[in-house]
Amino acid sequence: MKIALVTDAWHPQVNGVVTTLVELCSELAAMGHEVEVIHPGQFRTRPCPGYPGIDLAVAPRRALDARLDAFQPDAIHLATEGPLGWAGRRHCLRSGLKFTTAFHTKFPEIAHAALKVPVAWGYALLRHFHRPSSGVMVPTQSVLRMLQQRGFGNLRAWTHGVDTRLFAFEPVPQPYPALGRMARPVALFVGRVSYEKNIEAFLRLDFPGTKVVCGVGPVEARLKERQGDVRWPGLLPRSELARVYAAADLFVFPSPADTFGLVMAEAMATGTPVAAFPVDGPLEVLGRRTSGGSRSMGGAMHDDLLQACYQALAVPRQEARERAMDFSWNKAARMFADNLVAARARPAQVGSAASPSWAPPPARGPPRQRRP
Repeated sequence: MKIALVTDAWHPQVNGVVTTLVELCSELAAMGHEVEVIHPGQFRTRPCPGYPGIDLAVAPRRALDARLDAFQPDAIHLATEGPLGWAGRRHCLRSGLKFTTAFHTKFPEIAHAALKVPVAWGYALLRHFHRPSSGVMVPTQSVLRMLQQRGFGNLRAWTHGVDTRLFAFEPVPQPYPALGRMARPVALFVGRVSYEKNIEAFLRLDFPGTKVVCGVGPVEARLKERQGDVRWPGLLPRSELARVYAAADLFVFPSPADTFGLVMAEAMATGTPVAAFPVDGPLEVLGRRTSGGSRSMGGAMHDDLLQACYQALAVPRQEARERAMDFSWNKAARMFADNLVAARARPAQVGSAASPSWAPPPARGPPRQRRP
């Protein structure tokens, strides 16, 4: 099948959405699908206000129309609600094409944290964006329920995965000389150093050992001024990032705004347990061991983040790894493919109940993936 994926998040951006989409494209290509990624690097761009390192396409409509018309996709997926997502939405509606969308990020909460925009306004705009979608893919059940309560329709479950080969298991925390000698326990945060991540809740913890913040973002300079005793390795290649995960005793995820939190699964894959608040993202990634909810899996959740940290330190590293193994990119890609719909009217929709999975295309050489 020919799949057009329209996204405002792509290389050289570094975040969980980009990682998810790159891994998704790789798996779809391995399944025999042809993927055309339409991303900001193909257009004139300008920096996103307040978010250095994120460039957005400027007036992309005509060029995007031309790319979609030339590709003639069987299915169209609008991954983000940025300029390209809106241009793709307009193209589909004007052309009578069906499409799917995804809810990756709680932009209303981000806009509120950064600019004090009322959260209700943000969700009203997102409802308008997603309303004509034939399927809004959502990474967790808790986010799905939240969107239902806010009036969203056509919601479809779509989990994410983790590269368990890159993020290899280490039975004990490993040294990482680049950070120098570190007092144990080592508590780690990985992610964009931004308003919505609530990193200050992590940095304020009266917790022994060493704190490490790995990432860059708009509040980095301000936090560094206040927290001179924290290690700040910055933005690292993913191979190095895997070593940092494996060097930690504990991964702390203070964000209340993430819809999934891919970094938690990456940390657990190396054996590093996670401490988090019991909110969207952690509730899905850490799950629950029993129906009574007595203990989470691969880490700990608590309304008191310090208590979650101490509880997570008691979680065996092997258990964290086992929980990470529940998240497969192959499974995620198959769920994604099943959620797609045929862009043009056909006897049966692609990915509908009548056709629960994509049929592989006829054999014609190795799978090909197009990534401009």
